[in-house]
Amino acid sequence: MKNIVLFASGSGTNAENIILHFKNSNHANVVAVFCNNPSAKVLERAKNHGVPTVLFSREDLKSELILHKLNAFRPDLIVLAGFLLHLPPVIIKRYSNKIINIHPALLPKYGGKGMYGMNVHKAVLEETETETGITIHYVNEHYDEGKIIFQKSVSVEDCKTAEEIAVKIHELEQRYFPEVIERLLI
Repeated sequence: MKNIVLFASGSGTNAENIILHFKNSNHANVVAVFCNNPSAKVLERAKNHGVPTVLFSREDLKSELILHKLNAFRPDLIVLAGFLLHLPPVIIKRYSNKIINIHPALLPKYGGKGMYGMNVHKAVLEETETETGITIHYVNEHYDEGKIIFQKSVSVEDCKTAEEIAVKIHELEQRYFPEVIERLLI
């Protein structure tokens, strides 16, 4: 059985979708959710599904404490599902090519520090893009610059607000993120 560890900072809809996708799987299981935000809804979602959670601070992440806690779960894949902090080099090096992230745009467009969530959707709207999408990529030491694993685009010509774009992106995330994770673990 392959072990998946999720890192999340917010509401946890993608994390919950991944947990549910693998709940009855014969080859992979979400073994933990790591979170840096004590008020994040993802903590409640994980507990509701019996998935252990590890809460930590920004300072903890900078130390090797999180690496030791992470190692205890023996992850085959680490999935950033709405995680807003940058992983330290020690974790990236230890789990090279075993950490993936989902980005709410077609990288390399609209990537980098500060480009997450509604910030991305607002930028897409302001630039009057006709399409956007999702990118699933490996994590390296630079924001959104790891090797691209998967991209899926969607038309946003009919979108008048960033919120409308967000709905389309969320649909793509919910559909494709668990599938891509599963393919990586087979």
